[in-house]
Amino acid sequence: MTILNHHREGRGEPLVLVHGVGSRWQVWEPVIGALAEQFDVIAVDLPGFGDSAPLPHTTVDTLTDALAGFLDDQGIDRPHLAGNSMGGGISLNLGARGLARSVTAFSPIFFWDTAGRIWCQQSLGRSKTLGRVLGPAVPKVLGSPVGRTAFLGLVFGKPWAVSAQVALDTARGAVDSLGFSPALASFTDAKLHDPAALADLPVTIAWGNRDILLTYATQSRRARKSLPAARHITLAGSGHTPFYDDPDGCVRVLLDWLPTLRDDAGHRF
Repeated sequence: MTILNHHREGRGEPLVLVHGVGSRWQVWEPVIGALAEQFDVIAVDLPGFGDSAPLPHTTVDTLTDALAGFLDDQGIDRPHLAGNSMGGGISLNLGARGLARSVTAFSPIFFWDTAGRIWCQQSLGRSKTLGRVLGPAVPKVLGSPVGRTAFLGLVFGKPWAVSAQVALDTARGAVDSLGFSPALASFTDAKLHDPAALADLPVTIAWGNRDILLTYATQSRRARKSLPAARHITLAGSGHTPFYDDPDGCVRVLLDWLPTLRDDAGHRF
């Protein structure tokens, strides 16, 4: 049995929210309330992140398998999936396996070139190292808008605007997660396994135009080329993790899709 810490609220069709590397389910808090009005929302901590125990061997693929096992154990059949960054890549690969009704990926991995992937790995790795070096000084650094901007510009498009507590929780999520380093290292071999299998699935790719971690200008363009049948959306003013930058826009990305998610007989997927 696959046991994952998770938060669940709402009623309706299941919607599973999947965070990125170094994050946890709480990153979705700005949007969960609105989504729970339409969906049965299940926000998970992947193995080795948040309050979920790590796997013996952590890679993007083993995390994907673990989430598939959790959904099966919970009796969650073909949910809507929404993921950010690594979680977006995981959601796309689960969708390609036929395990989703729809997939929405916010700034997903897999659409980098070699230089872009190395930039992502090294930038995040250095951020975790800096957090460890600063140690007890981290709350003071993140207590000011200038400190939040310097420390969390890779993650948020408007880091100065998030609260000191959100900034601290974000930093600690990366520093403390046992799955962070091995998952990040596995990006070297991680890939979208079967993009053609997504052609007939409702897929949305949403990208903040202030994303400097998985750079918007280049990687969103590759995503459009790789997944031409998907709906591609730009979130103006948002960064890599857009839920604090533009929660209403992120909710619309998901809810505006609902009326079209019907089969030829008019039934909702």
